[in-house]
Amino acid sequence: MNRITLLALPFAFLAASCGTSTPAPDGFAQTVSALSGPGGYFDTDNLISNESSYLHAISDLRAAGIRGSAYLGVGPGQNFSYIAEIDPEIAIIVDIRRDNVLQHLIYKAAFEASVTREQYLAILLGRPAPSDPAELAEAPIEAILEGIEASPSTEASRTTARREVLERIRGFGFSLVDGDLETVGRFHDEMIAYGLDLRFRSHGRAPQFYYPTLRRLILEVDREGEAVSYLSTNERFQRVRQLQLDDRIIPVVGDLAGDVALPAIGAFLTERGLSVSAFYTSNVEYYLFGRRTFGRFVENLRILPLTDESVIIKSFFPGGFRGEHPLQQPGYYSTQLVQRALGLVDGWDAGGYRDYWSIVTRDLVGATPAPTP
Repeated sequence: MNRITLLALPFAFLAASCGTSTPAPDGFAQTVSALSGPGGYFDTDNLISNESSYLHAISDLRAAGIRGSAYLGVGPGQNFSYIAEIDPEIAIIVDIRRDNVLQHLIYKAAFEASVTREQYLAILLGRPAPSDPAELAEAPIEAILEGIEASPSTEASRTTARREVLERIRGFGFSLVDGDLETVGRFHDEMIAYGLDLRFRSHGRAPQFYYPTLRRLILEVDREGEAVSYLSTNERFQRVRQLQLDDRIIPVVGDLAGDVALPAIGAFLTERGLSVSAFYTSNVEYYLFGRRTFGRFVENLRILPLTDESVIIKSFFPGGFRGEHPLQQPGYYSTQLVQRALGLVDGWDAGGYRDYWSIVTRDLVGATPAPTP
């Protein structure tokens, strides 16, 4: 089954100008603008994931044969690990925070400036560039992280990294509005200041014990205990880097329950004959239920070119709504889940998904135990 609805692309939200980077399918900056809608507020800069279980979903993606076509996601760098596994033709990261686009421009700049994982981390974290980039190209990720930790940032390395990122962002083709470069600098400075100890932080809320560090996220494993982050191997890193070089990782601004971004993305993909292979929503559904807009999200799912194989990757956190998830594993506070997208749509129509708990416990794909870290 393939459900496709054609819609006209909306008016651009972000102003764009002719860029110097390699053209995307419609020009990178132009595509970001055409697919974006109004931004919104969320109480965190969200520089890093707080989902230590995020790679457990890869076991389910692999078992279900999820590959290629179009990947959709929300949030920061955890998307790259799903992209490295799925190897889509195009990836679109849609987030209600416009700042998320700016953060992905930092990632894009670092990818484009780096041939190896060590170079990439050196730019993101403001560390001295490796003397021989090829030396650790195929090294275990543990050795690369040891090298990063053994090379503290210096004023010169911080200045070089900041300059590299800002110069490349200026060349991506955007008309940056007042405050954008300041936000980019603030985000990059925080990455540099904390390095591999960077953690998720919220405004007005104390850090939680379960927030993983960047180091842990990079070294995390799937349900079989295999390291599968996008930095775990050179092959995975290069897969994502090539998509960045080809301008096929597109960050956009949008509300998953809004009437601009997802309809525009649906039209964009349909016009190119692409279906959605996977849609990573994190725990956004929790907030949509709280705002009573989940039904509008389901309506947007209908607009996307979904197939019987399309899946939604989601995260569950115990808390005020319910306690532990039945599939929560020892050592992991979050639980990663995979669900058939059309199963969610059809279940909603049939009245089977009328609360958040049913969304995260029904019709899950390949749920199996995860290893204790």
